[in-house]
Amino acid sequence: MTDDSSKAETLAWLRRISGDLATATINRLEETLPWYAEMPPARRSSVGLVAQAGITSFIQWYEDPTSTPRIAADIFAAAPRELLRSVSLTQTLQLVRVTVEVTEERVAHRGDDVREAILKYSRDVAFAAADVYARAAEARGLWDARLEALVVDSILTGETDEELPSRIAALGWHGHGAVAVLVGTAPPQFDVDQLRRAARKMGVDVLVGVQGLRLVLVIGRADLPGRVEPVPELTFLEIAARLEPGFGPGHLVLGPTVPALVDASQSARAALAGFAVAGAWRHAPRPVEADDLLPERALAGDPVAKATLVERIYRPLLAHSADLVATLWSYLDNGRSLEATARELFVHPNTVRYRLKRVSDVIGWDATGPREALILQTALILGSIGNDLTRRRAPQSRRS
Repeated sequence: MTDDSSKAETLAWLRRISGDLATATINRLEETLPWYAEMPPARRSSVGLVAQAGITSFIQWYEDPTSTPRIAADIFAAAPRELLRSVSLTQTLQLVRVTVEVTEERVAHRGDDVREAILKYSRDVAFAAADVYARAAEARGLWDARLEALVVDSILTGETDEELPSRIAALGWHGHGAVAVLVGTAPPQFDVDQLRRAARKMGVDVLVGVQGLRLVLVIGRADLPGRVEPVPELTFLEIAARLEPGFGPGHLVLGPTVPALVDASQSARAALAGFAVAGAWRHAPRPVEADDLLPERALAGDPVAKATLVERIYRPLLAHSADLVATLWSYLDNGRSLEATARELFVHPNTVRYRLKRVSDVIGWDATGPREALILQTALILGSIGNDLTRRRAPQSRRS
């Protein structure tokens, strides 16, 4: 018997038993792969189609080995697209292995030529499967990047809608509870994966947005899958400090903490406003909190900063005691001199010290420091504008 006739006989025999091979393969899948047995019937049927297509494609390849480039299309075209999302690459390779094992067992008596062909074909199928999944992962990565950029842009502009939560869920966001927005410059060589790894080590998840030269992170504490060791809870400022190497040169501004991701636009507005004026503070730390830039933001016309200064400083002091407001005004006007303040108010310097301590207890800012003195004086100016209680009486015009 010549080689050609032997190959033709083998091909005919393979075509006759292809149905039996497919049935045996399905039975073996059910026996050896738990994930296959747990699948819904429709997906099991799709996997069966892939196995049947693999056997049919092998027979075609055995007849014409030059058909290798068509392997991936032949095998995976029979399965619906969503199968790639529900069956992992590892599971696909397990499917290939089981199919090859069953086929090898059935053709073992046909000689080494067929067995070698099966081994070579299974290798090509494995590479073809890896290529299919790599292309799907690349497409998914591009889609995720576009979706993430859309979500971050929605947060920055404050144009949120009812679709934002579903988009965030589609990105696989693991954050829960409070979040904060960090704004800085993008480095020349930006490695987003390294930045995400640094965030995961701290037990946080991030949404990343690059807008020209600006790099924006939305940071949230997260219960990340696969993490076993507990992670100490850090403040958002500590988290920002550890993420700082991932940013380019320049200022780095952290917005205030907000209760949830859907409120992140409030933190983003403050962070962006602070980033725009951070250069006005010569010795601003890196990172700096947006609320530490309230005077510069207010001078630049930020209405949120103005309202924050009045609500957090001026009104609590005025509600507590008018003497505290008067003492703070005098202390700041007199160059933070205790003696000059005491003389103006006709009180003892110790009384001034006591009142300044009360100011710190009420609002949390200490007027004796130069930076906090600027913050407090800006708040007093903004609070007194239009306030009848503190407006000086206008001088009466002289009668002619």
